[in-house]
Amino acid sequence: MARIDELLWNALSQLPAKSTHTTQQEKKRYSEKISEAVAVALADELRHRGLKGARPGANTEPGASGAERRMSGGLGAKKVDVTWATETDGLLLAISVKTINFKDEATGNYQKNLTNRRSDMLMEAVTLHRRFPYAVLAGFFFLDKGAASDGTLRRRSTLANAHSRLQLFTGRNDPAGREEQFERFYLLLLDASPTQVELTCQAVGRPNESIPLSDVLDDLLALTAQRNPDFYEFVEGRLQKAS
Repeated sequence: MARIDELLWNALSQLPAKSTHTTQQEKKRYSEKISEAVAVALADELRHRGLKGARPGANTEPGASGAERRMSGGLGAKKVDVTWATETDGLLLAISVKTINFKDEATGNYQKNLTNRRSDMLMEAVTLHRRFPYAVLAGFFFLDKGAASDGTLRRRSTLANAHSRLQLFTGRNDPAGREEQFERFYLLLLDASPTQVELTCQAVGRPNESIPLSDVLDDLLALTAQRNPDFYEFVEGRLQKAS
């Protein structure tokens, strides 16, 4: 098991079992706990890979903040789930984490909040790219595993719809590209409980391929080094000062 997989397993297995009989406020808090656990695990892995100061920090780390970082953006300040920024370079890498964990009781699928989550993430990309056009932004959109099988004869599954509706907003390989695009966008199917954690990652637009999260982070760090060649290089899974 790769280190990032172990971190996520440990973090997500600490969550309480998800109940289908719960209030809207309880659903919201459960989703927040998912995002917080994922963000802390991702930032831990980034620091391990050479990104000193990546946030949020674990609460057990001296002086580290477990809170998301509030970044100044082109459309105002924005809280960002996972960030790596330096005093000299500003924002270099950011990861936006969004989730849909509960099916809509009326429709029996996970489709209801898909458009709203997409709008939130795209606004975040515009805000950050307008101020930091060279920043590498990744979207991590977590869906309950049921989103892959909630389709009917009349509509596609939520996972299939998500691939279709998000494909336009990934693949920003040029710093002069569209602000609302993410450099990389991923859909992750999640089944988390205190006894097991199953996670499948797919690049948006490629629904038939699963990608190890370690490879996802390799790609993000390699692109970060490519955007900042005078200062950083990507070597054997880590980002380091350019020699």
